[in-house]
Amino acid sequence: MKLLIHGRNLEVTPAIRDYTETKLTKAINHFEGLVKEADVHLSVARNPRVPQQIAEVTIFANGTVIRAQERSDNLYASIDLVASKLARQLSRYKERLQDREQGPVHRSARDEEAGAAALPPPGASLTDGKEPELPNRGVRRKYFAMPAMSLDDALHQLEMIDHDFYLFRDADSGELQVVYHRNHGGFGLIQTKDA
Repeated sequence: MKLLIHGRNLEVTPAIRDYTETKLTKAINHFEGLVKEADVHLSVARNPRVPQQIAEVTIFANGTVIRAQERSDNLYASIDLVASKLARQLSRYKERLQDREQGPVHRSARDEEAGAAALPPPGASLTDGKEPELPNRGVRRKYFAMPAMSLDDALHQLEMIDHDFYLFRDADSGELQVVYHRNHGGFGLIQTKDA
């Protein structure tokens, strides 16, 4: 597994690096075959009155992005919390993969061919044919492949990336939809409506 550790507003000392590697290796140990790369960002709040130390980890597991973030008053505690959170998320991910492998598959050959045709060819760039330009101030742009998926798959992705919302392309309609966490529990779905 490739492990990248970055520090924001702090120097990543050998002690911090060793502690982070040890904790993440223990958390990911049972999922070694799934995890290809882990990107760790450790940061300290600039305001000395707000003692927040943040550990944020993004894991790339067989094409799936799993993200976790924890904050506390102590950097080592934040690392411990994020490692245990990742272990839980990877466990759910592995269970879901096993359920898929053991469950019945109801796809026809035509559906699989249509899905394969919609994907970009291997090694193709998502930015081919686009001119680089500076975005408006305060706007960050991200480009990523968006294969069609079911609502259940989108909910699973939402749990894996640890964000408030997830944008996806619906497998049935082909339209963009947003699934999100509701404030009082449960999930919400935003769909387009023809005028």
